[in-house]
Amino acid sequence: MSSTPTRERRCELLAAAAHEEIVPLAERLLADGALPEPTVLKSPETGMVVLQVREPVEETRFYLGEVLVTECSVDVAGVPGWCMRPGDDRVAALAGALLDAIAAADGPATAEIDALCAAVAERVAAKDATEWAEVTATTIVFEELA
Repeated sequence: MSSTPTRERRCELLAAAAHEEIVPLAERLLADGALPEPTVLKSPETGMVVLQVREPVEETRFYLGEVLVTECSVDVAGVPGWCMRPGDDRVAALAGALLDAIAAADGPATAEIDALCAAVAERVAAKDATEWAEVTATTIVFEELA
């Protein structure tokens, strides 16, 4: 991962970060007083979104089901921040939106937020690799008789 993720990637990683990772960071940045007072544009709301997946053979899309998410939008010094996390953790959704706005504004804490995102990306990649190794161990190879 590059040192500065795209905004889309940052939002993805902040959504994947653990509560214990993003909430203390957001609280510390707010407590330091180095940031302007944020404005909550949309309070953390819990709802359902439809999970769409692509069937790998015919590449057709279908709806697998619904997923519980919490969404929040904020404004920090005129820069919007947004977060949608799986589950119903309203505090973490607010923290994610604040960190997104701070990083998008390229503030003094951007490097720290990017470092958090890099750590989350490494953890997610390791988890995906482990899961893929478990799946590929069950691969069946078929031979066609001529």
